[in-house]
Amino acid sequence: MVRASKPRVSVPHSFVLEALAPLHPEVQRMFSGFAVYSSDRLLMMLRQHVKSPQDNGIWLVLSEDTDPADESLRRDFPPIRRIELLRSKISHWLLLPSDDADFERLALHACDLILRRDSRLGRIPQSRR
Repeated sequence: MVRASKPRVSVPHSFVLEALAPLHPEVQRMFSGFAVYSSDRLLMMLRQHVKSPQDNGIWLVLSEDTDPADESLRRDFPPIRRIELLRSKISHWLLLPSDDADFERLALHACDLILRRDSRLGRIPQSRR
């Protein structure tokens, strides 16, 4: 019996990868999305999934030294919030929701901050240390 292969899923929000091109981002499947790395640094996850659509968008990864309650994050990204799927288990990932009217502008702003090496964004996960 021959099994039909699953259709290939394309990376959502690919404009983010174009914006991060100077960093030569590496993309890997992770959870229900696509992790974006630069070297060993995990920057974000791109997600657009039919299950739990409230968590679709860009999951920003905060640095070890950044408090998720940091007010500067709220100023830069007003709709940023915790990721419901993660409950309170992983607090250093925050969501820029794709259903926000300003999503694309805010996503590009996050890319700009990452390109300027903003110390609040990105971390080296234990699996890459």
